[in-house]
Amino acid sequence: MNVSQLARSAGLSPSGVRWYETVGVLPAASRNQNGYREYSDQDLRLLQLVTTLRRVGLTPTDAGRLARLCLEHGAADPAVSSVLAEHRQAVSRRREELGRLEAELGDLEATIAETRPDPKTPRSGAQGPISTLFLCNGNSGRSQIAEALLRRYGGTDFDARSAGITPRGISPMAVRALAEGGIDWSGARSKCVDELAHLTFDYVITLSDAAREQCPELPGPHNSLHWRLEDPAEVTGTEAVRLQAYRRTVDELMLRLRPFAELAAHAAGRTSTFRTRLN
Repeated sequence: MNVSQLARSAGLSPSGVRWYETVGVLPAASRNQNGYREYSDQDLRLLQLVTTLRRVGLTPTDAGRLARLCLEHGAADPAVSSVLAEHRQAVSRRREELGRLEAELGDLEATIAETRPDPKTPRSGAQGPISTLFLCNGNSGRSQIAEALLRRYGGTDFDARSAGITPRGISPMAVRALAEGGIDWSGARSKCVDELAHLTFDYVITLSDAAREQCPELPGPHNSLHWRLEDPAEVTGTEAVRLQAYRRTVDELMLRLRPFAELAAHAAGRTSTFRTRLN
């Protein structure tokens, strides 16, 4: 077959076929009597496999090497299986990253909507600290970390509290993850949301689906936000793996707290010092 036929069958342009020849992925074509390049069915199979491997992220050189191994030894070749497994893991990591990014964008949209100034609903934050309650299931990890971070970086602009639906004690891993950022949280304790039923809040932020569904009616007008974060307590494995889950929770909460603090302060008619303190 000629270069046009090969290109059409492989889903490429003729210049694309010649480029693969130039970089050594596709063997140099033989020439027939009239001087035109002549390609074989083997060339087509190689090129089709190369383009498939390129789509999953392999470089041209790696794709060419693995395609030849597949055609010579079959897909069971250890080198092929190993590289494909690595790329499957990379795809999985990218999928998780995109899922987290989508969640962050959704939370940001909700934060913008709920912190918009509303003259019909005056907030206590206009006169004093912006009262914020973080809720999760056990008040052991996520909500404790959120309270600690907002207390540390929000300063006198915010009155941060946290509670749980069924408190179960603060996770030592949460205390360690906060300590790595210079926050001593060793003296804190878990609290049931019922303990705070006599208080009013400007914002109530739930950090788990269960907390949002089971949150009791709290007094006074307030804005409700839901930031759904994975529970680091559910991560199993070595101590290092579990601690990393709490570090990730710290990072994810910081991503949400920055815009929340700025927007909530703006809604209360002030300039937030959160970013200044963070820097």
